[in-house]
Amino acid sequence: MRPCLHAILLCLCTLTAMAQDTPAPAAPAAAPGDQDFTLRTQSNIVLVPTTVQTKHGDVIYTLKPEQFVVEDNGVPQQIHLDEDTDSLGLSLVVVVQCSRSAGWEFPKLSGLASMIDGIAGDAPREVAVVEYGSAPLLLGKFSTSMEKTGSALSQLEPCDDPDASTLDAVDYAARLLEARQNHYRHAILLISETRDHGSQIKAAQVVATLGRTNTVVDSVAFGPGKTEVMSDLKYGGGSGPLGLLVMAVNALKKNASHELAALSGGEYINFTTQKGFDEGLHQLSNHVHNYYLLSFQPHTEANGSPTPGMHRIRVKIPDYPDARIRFRESYFAGELDAAAAPD
Repeated sequence: MRPCLHAILLCLCTLTAMAQDTPAPAAPAAAPGDQDFTLRTQSNIVLVPTTVQTKHGDVIYTLKPEQFVVEDNGVPQQIHLDEDTDSLGLSLVVVVQCSRSAGWEFPKLSGLASMIDGIAGDAPREVAVVEYGSAPLLLGKFSTSMEKTGSALSQLEPCDDPDASTLDAVDYAARLLEARQNHYRHAILLISETRDHGSQIKAAQVVATLGRTNTVVDSVAFGPGKTEVMSDLKYGGGSGPLGLLVMAVNALKKNASHELAALSGGEYINFTTQKGFDEGLHQLSNHVHNYYLLSFQPHTEANGSPTPGMHRIRVKIPDYPDARIRFRESYFAGELDAAAAPD
């Protein structure tokens, strides 16, 4: 498999032109025209970034499309494997917590600009920078210049704020991405503690937005302590689209950074030391450039739209029954009734 971008990743269009620096929207919600454009180009395609490793952690290369089995709510799908993703553009929002215990971690972020450059690779890219405590603050608009990105990152500093509204910040970043009109893949690099503190938005709305916009979240999380946990999102206990959504919401309450990555097909890394942070970003960069970009068009109802609600995704490779497979676990179709969404 050719090296390819992940980050957190998403759009099947193969435009190779570099996006020019354009102002970010003044508010997280996209203008009506932008939103219609985005939904029209992405809503009927589900992207499933997939990493395949042996049980010893070695990446398995050169798999063919016919070796993958992708299920949407248990129904096998006809898939496409993008075998030339080097030219695909990437729109990336770097989201960094500045509040609570984050101040202790800021000295570890001094080399973040060069690490982001390595993660993005050589394909067309644009990067925006957001910091947050109780609310997100845009430090740097989308730019193709790493010099401007570095300047935005240099503005990161600890903030005296008791909250860490991670879900609010991720939703803000996803809506910034939703407003882009460059056909690039969408990714968020989230650097935060594991739990959310103080978000106003419902977790279900964030799940829906990430799924609707085909956005991948790569999470680099810090303490307290080592919190390498297995996914709490166990679909077996759910019943129907609402049951799946309720379980996703409950999992986000336990470890927001981990579940945002798991739901969207991203990477989750936990660090407590400078060495752990550096190695985690290096690991993330390696995975970003060694994954399979699968996609499928969901079966539609009579109105031409996928069945509304939360969908469970599963990826299997029968030829490698012992393989460790990481993939996007879900997507949300249709509009979410915010009033009826689970808290």
